[in-house]
Amino acid sequence: MVFDIPTSCTLPTAERPIRAAEFEALLPRAVDVRRDGPCHVRLTFAGGDAVAVRDLAARETACCSFFEFVVSVETGRVLLDVTVPASRVEVLDGIVVLAAASEQDRRG
Repeated sequence: MVFDIPTSCTLPTAERPIRAAEFEALLPRAVDVRRDGPCHVRLTFAGGDAVAVRDLAARETACCSFFEFVVSVETGRVLLDVTVPASRVEVLDGIVVLAAASEQDRRG
């Protein structure tokens, strides 16, 4: 696992590895990762990922209220904006590392 689940997460402990695995499966599918500051990142996915991105963002917001997820769909792609407070930057860092590593692999 690239990032630690915050202690403020209300997801039952037994479900946390499953949720982490969902992030680890989805984030590498990002086709672009743009960090717009220490507390915000925009991930771009192919249009076919819209349902998975919306679903995971909604479920994560329910248990980790410090996240702000905004999902928008543009022609052929899905944009996921993730914002966290400064006290949670390390969680965003983990998301970026996981998504950016796969983006770098695709670029060679």
